[in-house]
Amino acid sequence: MLRGSTVGLRARYDEDIPILRTELYDDVVNFSRADGRAWRPITPGSNEPRLVVDETDQVNVAFSVVELGSGALIGAATFWDIDTHNRSAHLGMSLLPAARGRGFGTDVVAVLCHYGFVVRGLHRLQVETLSDNDAMLRAAERNGFVREGVLRSSAWVMGEFLDEVQLGLLAEDWKPAPTP
Repeated sequence: MLRGSTVGLRARYDEDIPILRTELYDDVVNFSRADGRAWRPITPGSNEPRLVVDETDQVNVAFSVVELGSGALIGAATFWDIDTHNRSAHLGMSLLPAARGRGFGTDVVAVLCHYGFVVRGLHRLQVETLSDNDAMLRAAERNGFVREGVLRSSAWVMGEFLDEVQLGLLAEDWKPAPTP
């Protein structure tokens, strides 16, 4: 498990899937804001790749996020579109409703940066998020990400086009959090 000061990122367990499906995926509005793909219903017990991890996938890494104090599942985090030639990747996360607003997001991004730069040896990390996703923007910027641009009307979300903000962080600009 990768550890931050308040959260851990670990492998996705089978028992995580029903919780993530109910708390994150089945919330159509939340899912539509967090994922660029169109929402569709998933049959319980299916091997939907958005929730079940494919161990052979070399370009996407899915984590379950747990609170270190209690060990409780509090969300999901992802490294996606890992490009080993250009040494870059995108990252994202989604916290369960009960975990939002408690400062976990900044720690999740910090642990994802550690994974990307230290464990994987990447050079660049990137975040794309809706322009009104203040929590993700704060979490990324607190970890050193810089706003690089706005993709105007690039995301179709619940009947309207919304702007996305693109943020980037280079390995040489990253300042890891002190070890607890």
